[in-house]
Amino acid sequence: MKNVAVIGAGTMGNGIAHTFAQFGYNVHLIDISQEALDKGMAAIVKNLDRMLAKDKITEAEKKATIANITSFTDIKTGVQKTDLVVEAATENSDLKLRIFKELDAVCPKDTILASNTSSISITKIASVTNRPDKVIGMHFMNPVPVMKLVEIIRGYSTSNAVTELIMDISKKLNKVPVEVNDYPGFIANRILMPMLNEAIYALYEGVAGVYEIDTVMKLGMAHPMGPLQLADFIGLDVCLSILNVLYDGFGNPKYAPCPLLVNMVTAGKTGVKSGEGFYDYTASRKAEKIAKQFV
Repeated sequence: MKNVAVIGAGTMGNGIAHTFAQFGYNVHLIDISQEALDKGMAAIVKNLDRMLAKDKITEAEKKATIANITSFTDIKTGVQKTDLVVEAATENSDLKLRIFKELDAVCPKDTILASNTSSISITKIASVTNRPDKVIGMHFMNPVPVMKLVEIIRGYSTSNAVTELIMDISKKLNKVPVEVNDYPGFIANRILMPMLNEAIYALYEGVAGVYEIDTVMKLGMAHPMGPLQLADFIGLDVCLSILNVLYDGFGNPKYAPCPLLVNMVTAGKTGVKSGEGFYDYTASRKAEKIAKQFV
């Protein structure tokens, strides 16, 4: 298995493409927007330059990684002769279902279809295909080239052979794969999102301010960043989407998104990527400067 297609050139998609390419895979990076592809490739080059400056890779390895990536704006053309497709589109159920239905129609019959979804049911995604045994979750963490964990999510029909193969591929990417079953939020977000939501509720109810909440969790609980800063980094819109999946999936009020989170997303304050969330990134601490410390 050497030919991999990645659907979506955003933060997660270009990170996944970068990682596969760095480890010698032939990668097709696919997005309907040429502008998104250009930005994605620019991000890959920038991240490789950072790695080069830190002596984590050589100039030859940088050039080889870039040479391993080809971009496409047409899914059908981009997935020809691929062994594995990793979907990394926006965390939207309807969008992912449409993508997987199309992938099933245009991919070779033996191609494995993986989703980088952080919360949406793999069983539901697999249900729109004619190959549910070959559909699996491959949830990378952000930033992908740095973070070791990959959640491997088995849908109801995912075969043992496909699961074992994806676990093995993840190890070849120098990642640590952890197998989990298909329930809302899986493990990472089922545990993380209620914590972030509770921190937002504490702010909403006036228990403490943004700085105070984050400082307590960083210094008291040894978290590398506070929950409100982490929510900004993830994207408040993404946090809201995941909490809605958890709430819809379990029907438990403890997963209901905080009204403050809902209002902030409605107002377009989605965190680092918009320039403002719980913190203001528009002045001295630009979004790009914040992101650099994690790569």
